[in-house]
Amino acid sequence: MRAVVVSPVHAPQQPTPRRSKVRRWLGHLFREWTIETLRPIAPASAKPEPSKWSNALVTLAWLGHSTVLINFSGVTILTDPVLFPRIGIRLPGFTIGPKRLTAPALSFDELPKIDLVLLSHAHFDHLDLRTLQCFNASTKIITARATSDLLKRTRFSEASELDWGECKTLNTDAGEIEITAFSVRHWGARMQRDTYRGYNGYVIQRKGRRIIFAGDTAMAESLAVLRRHGAIDLAMMSIGAYNPWIQSHSTPEQAVQMANAAGARFIMPVHHQTFRLSFEPFCEPIQRFEAALSKTLERIALREVGQTFVLPS
Repeated sequence: MRAVVVSPVHAPQQPTPRRSKVRRWLGHLFREWTIETLRPIAPASAKPEPSKWSNALVTLAWLGHSTVLINFSGVTILTDPVLFPRIGIRLPGFTIGPKRLTAPALSFDELPKIDLVLLSHAHFDHLDLRTLQCFNASTKIITARATSDLLKRTRFSEASELDWGECKTLNTDAGEIEITAFSVRHWGARMQRDTYRGYNGYVIQRKGRRIIFAGDTAMAESLAVLRRHGAIDLAMMSIGAYNPWIQSHSTPEQAVQMANAAGARFIMPVHHQTFRLSFEPFCEPIQRFEAALSKTLERIALREVGQTFVLPS
């Protein structure tokens, strides 16, 4: 999500917040870099067991923030992998940026073999080079337009950029999987001036099942278009970091509205409970999300970091 304007990790481009909010945010960052260093990181509420997952099913586990481990009928996918204690600008020996509130549900060494890494955009809490450098050349990666240059110091041998509307079919040991990028309402700059970088949501399709990874987005009409091309089984939607960044992140209610517009059968709320990137209270996003779905709670795929969801047939 992040451009280095107000913070090395998170700041909106338009409109600029009032000065009081900027000062408050800078104060928050100072605490992150000093006092927060001593704060312990809470464990995830559950630990996924991907070795027990069936390759005949679609299984997803939320590892924290926007990192979701997916077994899509035998094809393993990891979205926006961020698995270290801090995000931000990496300097020798330490990272300048927010510290995790909740530990990742799996460490890198506990992951299964990953066929595909899917990156939504270049912000520090989505494209984490320290995590990406852990992968070897056998893993394929799809990223947004004009972002593959950031991967030069990684070992990925095959990086594909997609712009909105573009599609890529990948061949894996388990068969083909199709990834289509769609437009979202966000921005892609990693630093202050590289505003040319793209930012995507993705439709992931295989064996007649379709799921959405929306990345980061404010309220947008683009998701409604997706239902024209077939049913959406599940939508992974960002529900946090909306106060005061409402111009680039949706509220929980808006996330539900967009998933409904896409015709999603189930909704997985992500992008909350992991980093303090905004001013809303820790539990507010999930509470508001549950309230928005109070009449159809069975559509909520999961609620806590570490939980696992198996897509029904």
